[in-house]
Amino acid sequence: QVQLVASGGGLVQAGGSLRLSCAASGGTFSAYRMGWFRRAPGKERDSVAAISAGGGRTYYVDSVKGRFTISRDNAKNTVYLQMNSLKPEDTAVYYCAADRFYSDLSQKKYDYWGQGTQVTVSS
Repeated sequence: QVQLVASGGGLVQAGGSLRLSCAASGGTFSAYRMGWFRRAPGKERDSVAAISAGGGRTYYVDSVKGRFTISRDNAKNTVYLQMNSLKPEDTAVYYCAADRFYSDLSQKKYDYWGQGTQVTVSS
């Protein structure tokens, strides 16, 4: 029903920046809570950031606060994750997700998931 395509990953040196994008189709984008997750090798998938349907509220895991910024452009059906001051521990596959049931940004349940994009940070 909802398709999500993540892009923008790549290889970057520590201290560098990347901007991830997630393009959505097949639903009413402005009605969806959007989130970014990541899975590092050998670890569980963790929530990184989330943004409310209207973009007025955001959530960040403590380890990325002050470095990452989640935003959305509802006119373009796209959510972004601007990643600055990248660290090797940020290396992971990053996934975007969409949900229209829960409004609590701490809720980790999402109905739809993208395919993921690889981010590798070298030291």
